[in-house]
Amino acid sequence: MADLYAVVKRHMDVRGMSLRALAKAVHHDPSYVSRALRGVKPLGPALARDIDRALGAGGEVIAAAQRPAPAPQEMPVAPELADYFRQQLAGHNAADRFLGPGRLIAVATAQYDLLCDIAGTASGPLRGELWATAAGFAALLGWLHQDAGNLADSARWHDVMIERAHRSHDPQLVGFALYCKAMLHTDMADGASVLDLTGAGLRDRHRLIPRVRALLLQQGAQGHALAGQPGAHGECDRLLGDADDLTAQISDDYPWGACSAPHWIGTQRATVWTRLGRYREATELWEQVIPALPASSRRDIGVYHARHAQALAGCGEPEQAVNVARLAVPVAAQSGSARMRAELHALRQRMEPWRGGQPWRDLEDTLRALPRAGKAG
Repeated sequence: MADLYAVVKRHMDVRGMSLRALAKAVHHDPSYVSRALRGVKPLGPALARDIDRALGAGGEVIAAAQRPAPAPQEMPVAPELADYFRQQLAGHNAADRFLGPGRLIAVATAQYDLLCDIAGTASGPLRGELWATAAGFAALLGWLHQDAGNLADSARWHDVMIERAHRSHDPQLVGFALYCKAMLHTDMADGASVLDLTGAGLRDRHRLIPRVRALLLQQGAQGHALAGQPGAHGECDRLLGDADDLTAQISDDYPWGACSAPHWIGTQRATVWTRLGRYREATELWEQVIPALPASSRRDIGVYHARHAQALAGCGEPEQAVNVARLAVPVAAQSGSARMRAELHALRQRMEPWRGGQPWRDLEDTLRALPRAGKAG
């Protein structure tokens, strides 16, 4: 693709056209056009024709795009780069708890592109390590877009993660990637797809470490709660119990997925019980686990407050539901979390029995502080 880039650059220079202007002319994002011209992203025939037409290249761009791209040459890559990118990824994951998706998407995307360029030229075990870290970056970007409400972009990044995980030849990472994609479908209330993905991840469960198995098991419980099939209550309890049994075996040696923290399984169980309509049990559990969570989990706590409020409404306690919702609204407004906003609007649906009453009016006043939904990043 180096030849393609040279051809396009020459025609851009002749016309005095910037990359941004070219991208606008072909109705594509500038960063995507840049990566496509460098061979990092696919350049399909339609986009090649559009670029050729925008540049008046007379078919030269189309011809260059049809030439086979040279295979990337393996070259020595400093092993220290693997540690560098792992540290960057860990830093981004930590910063996400405080910054939210809007500020992190652009910088994480740029580092992901650089990492893939380097991984493509590495060899030996280091190549697998770099692809594993690239999968981690894709997981982070999938999550950031998911939290921002950009579900189509999130799905694309989760698919990229699954592909990168396979490149790493790490069965744990493949299992974790399936868990991440299942979590996206949980936010989409697509219980059947959650069960498809977690079932695929658990097919070879004997190969999985306790951390990855526990993540898949509890996400399977979320899928059963959403699907609402006969016997869902018992199946959810069984899966959550199996996940809880595994938490004592989880070590911190494996970087993917946070599920060993105290009360992790409690928040998952309370979420499942809320979805199943077991409101009184859920309320009692939320009141135990939320106060015990660390302050650094502020955004997660906001989501849990919104779910706790739903359970309270289900118990017939609308005034208390609004009081708890008030704790989540400032966090949703500051973080830009679409997930939290969705949970608060789900509370609005649960409050329908009190429409027109004082609790309903109080909730409406509270929700007015939420920013309008919009695409972040």
